[in-house]
Amino acid sequence: MALSSMTSSNPTAAGRYPAGSAAFAHRDLIALAGLAPWEILFLLDEAEQWVELNRKPHKRDDRLAGLTIINAFFENSTRTLLSFEIAGKRLGADVVNMHAAQSSVKKGETLIDTAMTLNAMRADAIVIRHQSSGAVGLIADKVDCPVLNAGDGQHEHPTQGLLDALTIRHAKGDIAGLKVTICGDILHSRVARSNIHCLTTLGAEVRVCAPPALMPADIEALKVSPFHDFNVALDGADVVMMLRLQQERMSGQFIPSPREYRHLYGLTLDRLARARPDALVMHPGPMNRGIEIDSNVADLAGRSAITRQVEMGVAIRMACLDVLTRRSRKVEGWT
Repeated sequence: MALSSMTSSNPTAAGRYPAGSAAFAHRDLIALAGLAPWEILFLLDEAEQWVELNRKPHKRDDRLAGLTIINAFFENSTRTLLSFEIAGKRLGADVVNMHAAQSSVKKGETLIDTAMTLNAMRADAIVIRHQSSGAVGLIADKVDCPVLNAGDGQHEHPTQGLLDALTIRHAKGDIAGLKVTICGDILHSRVARSNIHCLTTLGAEVRVCAPPALMPADIEALKVSPFHDFNVALDGADVVMMLRLQQERMSGQFIPSPREYRHLYGLTLDRLARARPDALVMHPGPMNRGIEIDSNVADLAGRSAITRQVEMGVAIRMACLDVLTRRSRKVEGWT
């Protein structure tokens, strides 16, 4: 498999990344912004073994046996929670899920108090999803174990960015030089932010497309090219990544109507024809079929990678749990 190239200022292709814990020197995974190319590549490479394992009849590795992982989801989720739970259990860990509806936060407990409570339980890793940007970082500062961000507000969703990069790499090989078009609700999307940081760091040319009201100000600072015309943004694209229209984060003033949005920004077969003939179609889910993406595109054989993204998600989360707990497990080279 071809892998992403690296600039001359980074570790050589022969080494790919530094040895041991220097390959990923962080205790937590809160964001992809600021990570070095080799740190991202290291996590992608680590996930490859789990892609292979997950395709076998026996999907079990007990390297995390005896460890306890808490999935603390203050914001509802189905696929992300399930993916992290499967990842932890396939590595042999004891996994405990804490749902927002069952948490003491609903009874008025502060986030700091909740963090202190979780810390007192002596978990070996905590996976956190929260509706407020920065909440995961706040909790990480208060606990003694590794923390993985499963999505915080409009900030980041780092494992989604990694799984999308792994999906693209499996389909296209080298990420560097690819033209990736991300279209939809850029303003509210933590998925878009993590993908932008990840893909630009790996050398992709990223275009973002959205209605003016859903395009963040100064988006060019993230080294992307902004578009309001979806047809133009699609020209020559190698990858087309659609985003869910997050109507729960809107108050009605962002788009005129779902029907009008589809007319201007929905991915149809006709629109997809503007991209490269082998362009990959992606969506982080859940999809609003018939709004941001038509069913005949979402289910397009040989082009749609949407279910492959789900598969890569389990492998990436296994890799992250494995890597971040190596110090506590005293794995050789991880000090």
